[in-house]
Amino acid sequence: MSMSRREFLQILAAASASGFALNSRAALSASSGSGFYDLPPYGNVSLLHFTDCHAQLLPVYYREPSVNIGLGQSLNRAPHLVGEKLLKSFDIRPGTSEAHAFTHLDFAQAARTYGKVGGFAHLATLVKKIRASRPGALLLDGGDTWQGSATALWSNGQDMVDACKLLGVDVMTGHWEFTLGAERVKQVVDNDFNGKVDFVAQNIKTSDFGDPVFPHYIIKHLNGIPVAIIGQAFPYTPIANPRYLIPDWSFGIQDDNLQKVVDEARAKGAQVVVVLSHNGMDVDLKMAGRVSGIDAIMGGHTHDGIPAPAIVRNPGGQTLVTNAGSNGKFLGVLDFDVRDGRVAGFKYRLLPVFSNLIEPDAEMAALIKKVRAPYEARLSEKLAVSEGLLYRRGNFNGTFDQLLLDALMEVKGADAAFSPGFRWGISLLPGEDITVEHLMSQTAITYPYTTLTEMTGATIKDIMEDVCDNLFNPDPYKQQGGDMVRVGGISYTCDLRQGMGRRINNLMLGGKPLDADKKYKVAGWAPVAEGASGEPVWDVVANYLRDKKVISPRKLNLPKLLGAEGNDGIA
Repeated sequence: MSMSRREFLQILAAASASGFALNSRAALSASSGSGFYDLPPYGNVSLLHFTDCHAQLLPVYYREPSVNIGLGQSLNRAPHLVGEKLLKSFDIRPGTSEAHAFTHLDFAQAARTYGKVGGFAHLATLVKKIRASRPGALLLDGGDTWQGSATALWSNGQDMVDACKLLGVDVMTGHWEFTLGAERVKQVVDNDFNGKVDFVAQNIKTSDFGDPVFPHYIIKHLNGIPVAIIGQAFPYTPIANPRYLIPDWSFGIQDDNLQKVVDEARAKGAQVVVVLSHNGMDVDLKMAGRVSGIDAIMGGHTHDGIPAPAIVRNPGGQTLVTNAGSNGKFLGVLDFDVRDGRVAGFKYRLLPVFSNLIEPDAEMAALIKKVRAPYEARLSEKLAVSEGLLYRRGNFNGTFDQLLLDALMEVKGADAAFSPGFRWGISLLPGEDITVEHLMSQTAITYPYTTLTEMTGATIKDIMEDVCDNLFNPDPYKQQGGDMVRVGGISYTCDLRQGMGRRINNLMLGGKPLDADKKYKVAGWAPVAEGASGEPVWDVVANYLRDKKVISPRKLNLPKLLGAEGNDGIA
């Protein structure tokens, strides 16, 4: 009796649910086919792209969001599609490895079936394989590379700098890199990267005279064709992160200047112009409609793994907008066919990096082992066991966020707690040990201080309204990064139909309405103000975990959403 691939996968899923150990390589091969990474070459200009790896050198689990709400022009359009709606939009079959890579569906079970994703040794093998069929292909790093792990924090980003040089990165832009401080960034760019990696950003200038801090772009010749790569760093770095870390630099979107840079690159002979962006996808989509002459914007920041480019029309023609996910989970491959001085055609694939399908590159694996060796004992300390799935990504509280909030409230003796709406942080499956390394994947920043502050009910509402507007402002250019602040102890409604100052209502604490004039003790971490101090968040949470030993499944403190009917960004 022959068995279809679908039937085989159903048996695998049933076996997984029953607790059987599975050969994930066999499952992947059944789902994806043996030629999953065989990409026939196309055209004469090829660009490989990864972004937002957040310093994850080893393979990880990473759950995609089940809530990624789009409003206004973004309603029910990528990247604001989740789960089955995303699969349908991009014609991805449910129950496949691709469905697992791009959605949260049946995450824990599918993760056990298909294994971990990413890992720089596996990414290195894939990059070499793709480059072998595409001579001269450029590797672009969209930033958020030197931050997000314990080893990156403890080595001041050096582990990632060395790994990216070995990986063969050609061009890079940045965001969280700047939280290591301006001096450190310049040190890497001027020394480690000198003659090897071009760090570009058209929108970073000195605060005094407006001089460029980094080159705006670089022109590379691929198979005789001049290709311009323009850098677009995260525009709101001094707002989303501490300004005191980069006190002499100004940022911003600066699309008027971008148009001048595009025109200059074209005047210098560039036949292909690509923007390597850390704007976030909604900002990139708006920018693509306003700036002419860009063939593609290869974007990051919002961690959206989007299987196919959006095509945006503008006065100069059209611009492709791509976004390549996060955590080393994907590698984007954009091929252009350039004829008579212009792009005549393209092909794009966003390849999930399944570590069980790819042999690790020996040289990269050796480097990773070397840089981790001094920290291995500390990283592997078991703090507790998690009975439930732990994850972060989504517009509102994830279960790992909830764990941080619960710890802060209990340890600090707080009435409520706030945790930043960060998108980085890996996922843990039910039954896994929570180690120091896992905790640091949620907390490894250069300003980790915990706080306990007395706030009036009115101040609490103002803070929540302000962050909510950053997320849901109808103008993407006014969305200043991150998801909604994670809230512990306070229940509330969020009305998506309203504007600034009117979205957050019905705030309750302990079964009673929040009193605008009364003061409450609110715990938090990651203050952006200069001069802040306090015990590092990882110490607070580690002590909490050691004390508990077993962490029961977290009950999410989610708002009641109003105006969310028919929104394909909500599973």
